[in-house]
Amino acid sequence: MTTSRQDQMTLVAFLQASNVSVYSGSWRYPSSATDYLDLRYYQRIARELEDGMFDLLFFDDRLAMPSIYGGSPAEAVRYGARPIKLDLSTVLGAVAAVTEHIGLGATYSTTYYPPFHVARTFATLDHLSGGRAAWNIVTSVNDAEAQNFGVDRHIGHDKRYDRAEEFVEVVAKLWDSWEDGAIVGDRESGVFADPDLVHEIDHRGEYFTVRGPLTVPRTPQGRPVIIQAGQSGRGRQFAAKWADLIFTSDPSRQIAQDHYRQQKELVQETGRDPESVRLLPMAYTIAGETEAIAREKEAVFLDQLVHPMASLTLLSEVTNHDFAGHSLDDEVTDELIDSVSGIRGLVQGVRKHVGDRKLTLRTLANHRATLLQGPRFVGTGPQIAEQMQEWFESRSCDGFVIAATHFPGAFEEFVRLVVPELRSRGLVRTEYTGGTLRENLSLDRPANQFAAEGHANP
Repeated sequence: MTTSRQDQMTLVAFLQASNVSVYSGSWRYPSSATDYLDLRYYQRIARELEDGMFDLLFFDDRLAMPSIYGGSPAEAVRYGARPIKLDLSTVLGAVAAVTEHIGLGATYSTTYYPPFHVARTFATLDHLSGGRAAWNIVTSVNDAEAQNFGVDRHIGHDKRYDRAEEFVEVVAKLWDSWEDGAIVGDRESGVFADPDLVHEIDHRGEYFTVRGPLTVPRTPQGRPVIIQAGQSGRGRQFAAKWADLIFTSDPSRQIAQDHYRQQKELVQETGRDPESVRLLPMAYTIAGETEAIAREKEAVFLDQLVHPMASLTLLSEVTNHDFAGHSLDDEVTDELIDSVSGIRGLVQGVRKHVGDRKLTLRTLANHRATLLQGPRFVGTGPQIAEQMQEWFESRSCDGFVIAATHFPGAFEEFVRLVVPELRSRGLVRTEYTGGTLRENLSLDRPANQFAAEGHANP
């Protein structure tokens, strides 16, 4: 049975456990907080977001410093281009302790972590947070990450997704290995749990052999919420099969509408209800008490804070190619695109922004390092709310992933100036109505695959 589309936006906050936000020049902004190595920094941000009734906060992650450029992390360290990445399970534990409702998400790789570790980490978080965990699935991006895990080179794109498919299947089995009601807790008889309701999964596949069961009982959500952001054809198929929330980076409303329609069709082809899956573009919001103030801040973020070398360092990271032998003013030619395996999708995305004019490495790098990747809503609270409403009501998205220009001010300004305007239009909630993240997102609690098989061990 197909459900109707939600009449309110899903709001997600995009964070980094780092010296910077996703905007790599944020550490240079005068009001950016500098206590990013203190747990109270993340707790302050989380409480602000919960006051703004965000559905979810989630942290991006990388498993290496950017060190493809010049074969060294020196430039990333020198210019603050995301050299710091804290362990997310610890950060989210600190955040869970000071919040009650907001969802708590983390990025974990299917390439370098084992399935049992990921299943246990998120099941534990789901229990300890009262059902608020979310997992952002990534396959990792480059050789620098591989080399931190004893592997010389990153595996190819399609093989990474083959491995990820099996990885998620294993994690889902582990999350289901305890059925609801397995814990009896009968002190008089001495029976703690019913072994008929706890299953060895005995998974034997191409990439993984996992016996199970998980050492964490079934969680309040049944399974944590799944997030995915694949943009390639294979990535979109993967998201259609597994994701509850799909993050996008479409630069215009027309492109977003096309993507929205196509992705929903893919979801339906898998047999899932397309209205149960949310598409959420990453958007920057630059809010000011007047439009002039907001535009002045926008100019600072676009033109003054990201060092060109930081841009090129981050471009090397995301494409897994060393650009040390290139100038920022080199043209992005067909020959260059053919020689750099990780650049084609990025070029296609940037072309949607710049059209047919000459594309240089400087322009390409700036799109990775500044505010040019997705929609940018600039102005007063009412002006930003109006722009967001146009996207939402035109079925270009189901909500937004709000990316901060700087911490914590960007989120403080959004909550203070924009959220009241969205509430006045009935576009966001005024209170949390559910006990778990799935309930607040109006997502069903998944059935246990082993319970459906009549308690038979697989």
